[in-house]
Amino acid sequence: MKSARSVLAAVALAVLSAGATTALATPASAAPNTTPQKVCGSGYKTVNSAPIGSLGTVYLTYNAANGQNCVATIRTNPGTAADMSAWVYIPDTDEGDSDSGQFTSYAGPTYVYGKGHCVDWGGHIAGIHVQVSGSNCAALKEHRATFTR
Repeated sequence: MKSARSVLAAVALAVLSAGATTALATPASAAPNTTPQKVCGSGYKTVNSAPIGSLGTVYLTYNAANGQNCVATIRTNPGTAADMSAWVYIPDTDEGDSDSGQFTSYAGPTYVYGKGHCVDWGGHIAGIHVQVSGSNCAALKEHRATFTR
């Protein structure tokens, strides 16, 4: 019985030591652990983005090889799960995709075929929502809106 307690105490001490070392090595506001390309795929290039207050950024990416757009919402400081979303919509074709839920780092990826079409896209983190309409339409001017709910 005494040896079992000694083993448990040694294991507990080792776990606490490892946790303390990890906690001390991690900065208080960790940088995002991902990029739009990690979320969407290596063939995607960022073509537009919009800040979501100081909480993060929503990114619109495009893959020229397959004509697909991808949207990802990435937090500035990953951590405790928060209500988030990422969405993309092509008004001309009435096609879209979305991802929402409780996430620690990012929402998405969301994909839609968008070659030659205007794109509506956006996302939210906590109560701050960003919506971009008529984006990437050559000479047409896009409309951006940020609001809280």
